[in-house]
Amino acid sequence: MVIVAVASPILSQEYSNSKRDGRDIVLIIDSSESMKQARFDAKDMRKNKFTVVQEVASDFVASRENDRIGLVTFADIAFVASPLTFETKFLQQIIGMQRMGVAGQRTAINDSLVQTYNMLANSKAKSKIAILLTDGIDNMSKVPLDEVKSLVEKSPVTLYTIGIGTSRDYDGGYLKELADAGNGQAFGASDAETLTAIYQKIDELEASKIEAKIYIKVTYLFIYPLFISILSLLLFIYFRNMRGAS
Repeated sequence: MVIVAVASPILSQEYSNSKRDGRDIVLIIDSSESMKQARFDAKDMRKNKFTVVQEVASDFVASRENDRIGLVTFADIAFVASPLTFETKFLQQIIGMQRMGVAGQRTAINDSLVQTYNMLANSKAKSKIAILLTDGIDNMSKVPLDEVKSLVEKSPVTLYTIGIGTSRDYDGGYLKELADAGNGQAFGASDAETLTAIYQKIDELEASKIEAKIYIKVTYLFIYPLFISILSLLLFIYFRNMRGAS
């Protein structure tokens, strides 16, 4: 038993603790009349731009398990369709419920950014992201570009911009200017497949960090064989003395 005690037997139990660094993301989607244009999806030419965007945005939401996501839609006016939420199923339903023409027919991109940045201003997340999608040129905003750029530059929000359709449909230089101000990237998508790849690219660029730490609890068992060895020694001495006395 002394030899066993010296060998120091142990009992180990392993525990893991994951720290998830979620992000706050706002999707900004154009719902103007021009989004009715069909033949955007080679697999189904009947689908218009808006339907494809709804499907791709919904898939993007489903992939962001650890983030809060909100939705801003715009046409003549911009409005918050959904506040920031962890409820991805709820947000997917909200995306599916959006309709073109409800907010008008024209395009107020700058105003949509103001709505988005006001929402994210109250966020306490360490990482904030806005993803703007449009197929048009701003022709309705009350807020001028200079003011929006100043807002974007001063904010910690990372801004990605996506123009969809042909290069004549949207102002690529304008969208790049906004993305540069927001320390993000500007993209262009001429079809549904490219749009899906862009959202996947942003998903990879803004992957949420998961830090996993492993803890091992060690219980030393040497006390038990040591106790038995001491007890055995005492009993041995006791019985030996009893024999000597007799």
